[in-house]
Amino acid sequence: MPNARQIYKVIFLNQGQIYEIYASHIYQSDLYGFIEVEEFLFGERAQMVVDPSEERLKNEFAGVQRSFIPLHAIIRIDEVEKEGIGKIVEAGSSGNIHAFPMSFGPGPKGGGR
Repeated sequence: MPNARQIYKVIFLNQGQIYEIYASHIYQSDLYGFIEVEEFLFGERAQMVVDPSEERLKNEFAGVQRSFIPLHAIIRIDEVEKEGIGKIVEAGSSGNIHAFPMSFGPGPKGGGR
């Protein structure tokens, strides 16, 4: 029996930290180079155990209807069967995930000498 509601896990890099969030809708944005993420999903507030990392995400995205994430910051998007616990971790502490090296300035002048 197929799941009536689609759930996506989005992992992206933001200011040296890796965010893992869950959302119901993801689109290619009309803003060139961005992905739109809507309807963020967080664990039930009725839970007895509170995860500080997920609470930090809830506070950061409180009141946000739609978020635009740059394509180059996206690490991975998965369609999952059920939502998990969102989290924020330092990029260097996760072991397997590292930022892709990028050059933001113009190349060397003078033919690359």
